[in-house]
Amino acid sequence: MAYWLVKSEPSVWSWDQQVAKGAKGEAWTGVRNHSAKLHMMAMKKGDRAFFYHSNEGKEIVGIAEIIREAYPDPTDESGKFVCVDIKADKPLKTPVSLLAVKAEPRLAEMALLKYSRLSVQPVTAEEWKLVCKMGGV
Repeated sequence: MAYWLVKSEPSVWSWDQQVAKGAKGEAWTGVRNHSAKLHMMAMKKGDRAFFYHSNEGKEIVGIAEIIREAYPDPTDESGKFVCVDIKADKPLKTPVSLLAVKAEPRLAEMALLKYSRLSVQPVTAEEWKLVCKMGGV
């Protein structure tokens, strides 16, 4: 299993909206960055992803599961980009803020800090375990 982090502005698509979709999940559309596209193409069914509220909140709020692997993004008229389907798994008991990630030396190399504008990014197994611990799960 691989680990990921997906970002969304809560005013556009929030964790609560993701949870409301239930087991059928929702397509993660609208990604228009080639590096993020490659990450989405690498996602496998069953992989886990942190759900990060960007711009407003700036915190990891939940864990999602990839339930459908990459397919053409129906919102992309160019036909160059893909999407995956994700479903909410569980919320973090304590959201992990960007400030908390920055304050943890063991997370200094995390993509969230190094590639702050990337909307879909990999997370190492070590980072995953540490952030889950910080979040109380």
